[in-house]
Amino acid sequence: MVKNRIRKITMAVLAPAMAFGATVGLASAPASAAVWNSCDRWGSTSLNGYTLYNNIWGSGAGSQCTWANSGTNWGTWANHPNTGGIKSYPNSKKVINKSIDSLRSLSSNYNVSVPSSGAYNSSYDVWDTDYDYEIMLWVNYNGPVGPIGTSQGSVTLGGHTWNVYKGSNGSNEVFSFLRTSDSNSGTVNILPILKWIKDTKRWMGNETIGDVQFGYEITSSSGGLNFTTNNLTVSSS
Repeated sequence: MVKNRIRKITMAVLAPAMAFGATVGLASAPASAAVWNSCDRWGSTSLNGYTLYNNIWGSGAGSQCTWANSGTNWGTWANHPNTGGIKSYPNSKKVINKSIDSLRSLSSNYNVSVPSSGAYNSSYDVWDTDYDYEIMLWVNYNGPVGPIGTSQGSVTLGGHTWNVYKGSNGSNEVFSFLRTSDSNSGTVNILPILKWIKDTKRWMGNETIGDVQFGYEITSSSGGLNFTTNNLTVSSS
């Protein structure tokens, strides 16, 4: 799936971004003034050790604005048409830059508020530094959405039970873990998942983990829907 790294390559060839009204972004932000707000297709900022992206990367997208009170408290208002294909992945990113074997811990706490309509997933997107492998952890999903690849059964890891899928998007291997029941808050211990992929399944080697992203992969949100990250922290040692 195409995310922030690909936008650097595609920006030169994509058509100019749609002009999103600034008033839409301001109206969708919380009552307290956000410290950052962007309706730009590739809008981004860095806050408190996290990088935030509006990240409208798919074709056929509508309007979208992302606001942030901090690197760990932010949200997105999106109005994408009810058509197929992923339109965007607004997210926050924490850079790790440690190999799997050198990590003693890698975990995250999440607390989100998401709509009951639309087609989307709330997910972590974990990348190695070479972008050869993408590990997606879906903690919540709604509507007609699905992962890349074929089913590999289920496994309980990192405090959750997941349905596992393995495939490729043509650019990199994708390992998707879909939580067997939706959750809007909790803790994910990411390191055991990486070790399971590496040591138990041997699908990859001792990769250096670069980015841990968390956000909303939005396919449709017709009429305008709010996705709020009440709190999201990523920690490692």
